[in-house]
This record gives sequence, C-alpha cells and structure tokens, in this order.
Amino acid sequence: MSILNIEQHDSVAILTLDLPGEKVNKLTEELMGEFSDFLDKLESDPALLGAVLISGKTDNFIAGADIQMFQERETAEEITELSQGGHRILNRIADLSKPVVVAIHGSCMGGGLELSLACHYRIASKHSKTVFSLPEVKLGLLPGTGGTQRLPRRIGIQKALTYMLTGKNMYARQAFKYGLIDELTHKDALKEAGIKAVNKISDGNYSSPDKRSLIEKILEGNPLGRKIIFSQALKKTLGQTKGNYPAPPKIIEAVKYGYKNGLESGLEYESELFGELGASSESRALVNLFFGMNQAKKIEDEDKIRDIHTIGVLGAGLMGSGIADVSINKGNYSVLLKDQSIERAADGLRSIWKGLESKRKKRIIGSFERDQVFSRVTGVETYDHFRKADLVVEAVFEDLHIKQEVMKETEANTPDHCIFASNTSSLPISDIAAASSRPDQVIGMHYFSPVQKMPLLEIIVTDQTADWVTATAWKVGIRQGKTVIVVKDGPGFYTTRILAPYMSEALTILNEGATIPFLDKIMKSFGYPVGPMALLDEVGIDVGAHVGETMSPVFEQRGAKPDNKAKELLDHGFEGRKNKKGLYRYGEGKKKEPNSDVYEYFGGSQRKDPDSEESQWRMALMMMNEAAWCLQEGILKNPTDGDLGAILGLGFPPFTGGPFRYMDHLGLQSVLLRLELLEKKFGARFKPAPIIKEMADANRKFYSD
Repeated sequence: MSILNIEQHDSVAILTLDLPGEKVNKLTEELMGEFSDFLDKLESDPALLGAVLISGKTDNFIAGADIQMFQERETAEEITELSQGGHRILNRIADLSKPVVVAIHGSCMGGGLELSLACHYRIASKHSKTVFSLPEVKLGLLPGTGGTQRLPRRIGIQKALTYMLTGKNMYARQAFKYGLIDELTHKDALKEAGIKAVNKISDGNYSSPDKRSLIEKILEGNPLGRKIIFSQALKKTLGQTKGNYPAPPKIIEAVKYGYKNGLESGLEYESELFGELGASSESRALVNLFFGMNQAKKIEDEDKIRDIHTIGVLGAGLMGSGIADVSINKGNYSVLLKDQSIERAADGLRSIWKGLESKRKKRIIGSFERDQVFSRVTGVETYDHFRKADLVVEAVFEDLHIKQEVMKETEANTPDHCIFASNTSSLPISDIAAASSRPDQVIGMHYFSPVQKMPLLEIIVTDQTADWVTATAWKVGIRQGKTVIVVKDGPGFYTTRILAPYMSEALTILNEGATIPFLDKIMKSFGYPVGPMALLDEVGIDVGAHVGETMSPVFEQRGAKPDNKAKELLDHGFEGRKNKKGLYRYGEGKKKEPNSDVYEYFGGSQRKDPDSEESQWRMALMMMNEAAWCLQEGILKNPTDGDLGAILGLGFPPFTGGPFRYMDHLGLQSVLLRLELLEKKFGARFKPAPIIKEMADANRKFYSD
C-alpha cells in the first residue's frame, strides 16, 4: 500500500503523505524510497512545475523518524549509514531545479522538520496544534538528517542551538517570525496556498528574507563572533548536563564544524556524530524510555472504558487548579472546580486564566481559543451541579478523615456511575475507600506538581477497584497529556515509597555533618535535575514529615529505623519554600541561600562534607533498592513502569534509563555487592531486596533485551 498518494492539479503535483495503519506519519525507509521514485518523475516530466507535500493525518504532518529504525541497528557504522541515506534524499530535494513546497498542519518534528528544511518553501497553518521541534536530544541523539546544518542557516545559530539543545517546541507564529516558515494560512487553505507558492517560485518571484536581528547578523557573520557563541553555549550546556549527556556537546560541535567547513562537509560530519551517539548506552537508555512511554498509552481492558464528559475537582489550590487546567486544555473536558468558598474557587480560575493569557501573549493561541478553553471550567462552592459529574478528583488536605468525609459528600451528590479519585501522595487508597458506599469506584490518581509541567500520572488500584474504573481513569490521564503507570495500593504506592528512603538518607548524611549545598551539588552531578535539599523545600517539609510518618511502618518491618528529621524541622517552623523558611532561605524571585539555622537540628554548626561518591551511591541505591522491593511485592507490574515512574515523576537520571535499566547496566552482582557493603557499614536500611540477590545469583537481568 502506497504511503505517498499523488494527484496532479494543473502543472503541480500534490503529494499526500498518509502512513497506512498509523495515527501519525513517520519517516520510514519505505517513505524515503517512494519519495526518491517521485523525484525521478518530477525531474523528468516537463509538464510538472513542482510539487506540494501535505499530510493526510489529523493534526499531524510528520511526527519524526521511525525510532524502530535505530533499534534495528546496533553499530555506529550502521546508524551512520542510516543518516547518510536520509541525506541523499533530502539533498536531492534541496538541489532540485523545480520547487518542492511543504504545507504543514499539526506536529512537524524531528525528521519531519528536517525534510521541511530541505524543501524550497514552507507554509504552516496558524492553528495552535501546529508545532515544530528537533527533539532528538531527548533520545540522546542529534538531528541526523541535516538539522544541525540547515536550521542554523535558516533562523540563525543562536536560535537554532536553543531549540536543538532543549528539543522544545516552536509554535507556528514564532516559526514565521524567525523565518523558519515562509507563509501562514488557515489549515483548510494549505493546499491552495501550496499551489500558488509553486507557481510563484517557478516564475522567479520569491526570495527568502533573512529575519535575524542586526546584532545576530554581525555576531554570527564572523568567525570570532561564532567562536563566542559556541563557547558560551558549551559552557551553559555542561553546567546543565554535568557531562552526563553526550548529545548536547556533539550538537554544538556539528554546527561549529559545518560553519567552518561548509554545508556538504557539515552534513557528512553530522552523520558520523549521529552514528556515535546512536550506539551509546545513554541513547539506548533514552530510546528504551521513549518506547516505554509509547507502551504506556496502550490501555488494558480498553473495551471497558466509559465516556467521561464532566470532571469535578475538589480543591482549587495549586494541585486542584492544575488538574482542572490540564483537563480543559488537553483533555477538552468540562470541569467543575469546587472549593469551600467561591472566592477560593475564583483564585483557582484566575490561575488557569493567567496560563491561558500567557499563551495568547506568546501567540501560541488566539483570543478566541483562549476564551473557548476557559469556558469549559466553572468555579463553584456547592455540589449543586455535581449530578452531571462522571469523575471527581479530590485534591484536599492530606488527612485521612478529611478525605473520607469529602468522599462521602461527593457520593451523596453524584450519580451512581461517578468515579471518585484521590490525589493523595501517600495515604493508602483502601483506607480512603473503607468509608465508601461504592468502593469498587474508588481509585487513586496521583498527579505531580506543577501538574501542567510534570508528565506522570500514577494511578493506584485496590483489590476492589473495578477494571472499567481503572481503564477509564487511564484514558482520562492520556487525554490530559500524561504518561500513565498503574500500581497496586499500599503506603506511598510506588513513587512516594521510593522517594522516602532517598530523602531520608539525604537527611541522615546532613545529620552526619554534610552541608546543604554539598548534597544538592553531588546529586545534580549524578544526574538528578534537583538536589534532595531543594526538592524537600519544593515539596514542602510538612508533606515530607507526613510521608515519613506514613512510610515508617514499611521500613521498620525490615529492621530499618527511620528517623523522621523532617518532622523535627516542621515542629520548629520550617516548612520549605511555602513559608520561605526551609533548608534554604528565599528572597525575591529565584534567589535563595542555604539556611544555616537548620544545622542546629543536624549536629551543630561545625560541618564537614563526606566522600562524594559514597554519598551519591548511598542516596541513589536507596531509591533503586526500594524500587526492587516494590517489584517483588507486586506494587509494580513490571520494570518498565518502575523506570517511567522514577524518571518522569521523581527525576531519576533519564540517561540511565531508570532504576531497573541502570541496575542491569551496572550488573546486579555489582549492585548486590554495593548494597551489602553499605548494609555492613550503615545498617539494615541497606538490606538488598531479595529479588536482587536471586537475580544476581542466577546471572539474570530485569530486562531480557
């Protein structure tokens, strides 16, 4: 079955890209082959002036290259050849005497954007779903089909590096402003605009303007200026990645080489670096993470999903308003946002409006779309309208009695089919459901703060939770833009349970004499995005104290005696960022400095930092070992969910692939030995999970691939 459907409109060929059996278009070897055949026809047919490439998918142009192509190739040489094959096709397009125009609506990412860059004219819809990105860095790669060479030449070195080094999205209006896109139009007018563009270029009536600022042109237009740009970019990148990710420096290197040696040499070097990165352990781990995220979209018992139209959210604070926000923005649900007073509900609405207005100001969305989205949420102070709620998510204070009372009120005011979901971070769902009149419809939906940015949703099921409830909640999470893991009920579930010993060990090392900055610095160097001290302040010391109390029985059963130092800090008025008094003192904006007053409760003012490497392993292994305990006890269904939860919810270093992939990489014998040595030196809290010992003795791994 053909991927490219070709029709002719007068003297212009219209190529509709529609990958059979897939929701989105991907660059595949088959597509490249069909494109090559078409170029032969375009070059040889005098009746054709040019071509317009358009997508047959809804809200998608090309989502990127088919990642499976990388999985099928193991060596750097094989992966380099894959890149070179892509270059041959795209170079043919770029060098063609007849214009090829792309007409883009929806996501245009990775290889899709690189294909667009090789074309002669780019048109995009004004729609907010039209986004551009080169996200290869998130897979431990660099753009391997010309992106490192063509994007800087199109929008300037500095802007191009920003997008390639972060993988972030560029929206249609930004793309037009920067010169990436030549023309904006309505999505329904794309084909006609493309035909006009082919005729315009064929008549010689178009030249692409350079939209860089005067300063950018001066700085990027000479070797000394470019040297400063590349040097500063590398310095900033290494400061952020701590050298754990090889791709960002290689991206800078590829751009730099291309400007020094020319486009052709730059493309050759890009392929070489692409191969090196594709064969690296970091890229393999990140690619496996990508496949895990895709797998999480496949809902078990999909046939049991029930329709959700209206969601009630109880609590209009930071979490509640965030849940409402993603529900109306991405999920397209109607939302009732309830708090104890209409004033509190209004505060939540203002927060949502502020986010939408920010998008409008950035020209990501227009005024009409802003108003349309905002109209989906209603602030209320009573349950009067909850008779039409299909799902209610509570985001109230972390207290079992309060959550049970709120649940009873909800059940009395909602229809019989309504699902009740708790956003608790540690209380067992079965304890909350014990007060329910319909416990089979009670589930945990644990979101992470800030909800709009954090990609994970942890769904918690009890022995009583109905399959249709699980499947329906899972579907809601996907529509909200979340990667979903489903775990069994228990104190702390999975994410909070593995975070608790990690944080506890950090406070133990602090109690032994370490300084606050030392602990944050070494764990950021290990690969965590935020250190444990800063994280405790962000989460809230009150939350940390509550989690410590909830989790203590779990660890005491194994002979470990956790010391809840967070509770001691809380008792003395330390709450974290929320009252500007935590492990750090907080000034205006993002300014903060270590709070030396804390040391009074951790051994006094005389501080001496311990060995960095041992301290890193003490904290990281606490999280990894607890993940293994969770798998053994059936809290987790599989290692993939454990890796997704740790990385997307807690910031476990992504380049490792997650705690289970990382233990496989280290070797379970090595992990076991490290834990046994730490147990001998520091006590029972480092007792290896039996599953680690069993698998190490049998020379097995968590993953078979």
